[in-house]
Amino acid sequence: MTDEPATAQQIKRLSFDTDAGIGHRARIGLLVLESDQTMEAEMRSLAGLPGIALYHARLANDTVVTPQSLGKMEAELPVAAGLLPTYLGLGAIGYGCTSGTTVIGEDRVNRIIHDIHPGVRASNPLTAAKTALAVLGVKRLGLVTPYTPDVTQAMQDQFADADIDVTMVGSFYEDDDTVVGRISPQAILNAALAVGRSDAVDGVFVSCTSLRAAGIIEQAEAALGKPVTASNHALAWHLLRLAGITDGVAGKGQLFQKQLKTVGRTTA
Repeated sequence: MTDEPATAQQIKRLSFDTDAGIGHRARIGLLVLESDQTMEAEMRSLAGLPGIALYHARLANDTVVTPQSLGKMEAELPVAAGLLPTYLGLGAIGYGCTSGTTVIGEDRVNRIIHDIHPGVRASNPLTAAKTALAVLGVKRLGLVTPYTPDVTQAMQDQFADADIDVTMVGSFYEDDDTVVGRISPQAILNAALAVGRSDAVDGVFVSCTSLRAAGIIEQAEAALGKPVTASNHALAWHLLRLAGITDGVAGKGQLFQKQLKTVGRTTA
């Protein structure tokens, strides 16, 4: 004789209580490129503090990085932002593409996010980098990118507009994002040291959320005696600060001991 399945009348109703959930200190949204192999892991490592929850939505993009393909992401931004439900109560949202922000524009990126999530502070790697470099006191920048010269030049122009002089620049000249995600951390460290050793440089920024740079920050700073940051590194720090998290975090470089001076354009 087989056991009969339990009916609704036979299932005991159990009591429960609720708490604030895994993001009881802050919930942060991330708009991650579908081709990005790195950002989610690095953001968990950098921003995954107790009480902080990260929620990701993937954003359609071309794997080949050109000004034209980057510009096409503008239409995909509201689609991805809409996949992050407002009932999560997000404290900040970050768009994870440095070069895409360079082409679309920081203000336009933040406005798109704000249109979907009014009242939520927004950032992106370019805004975060500018904010971080200001807090770190970097005015003469060594820039490392994976990009082709046209995209790298557009980024140099963005830093110049923020009164940050790019005095040394190096690039891997790689336009395929699937390849960029596999560039070794040692190669990235070597690149940061190569541009950062110049006396004309007082800090280094490694651009691109696909580059695995978060793990080399402290080693590069120790070798150079200068502050170093990178796209995911700066964005994680900025989103934490925008979400009201002021913790200093050991082992993540000089930046994670710093607080925001001003919120500026990142406010909703």
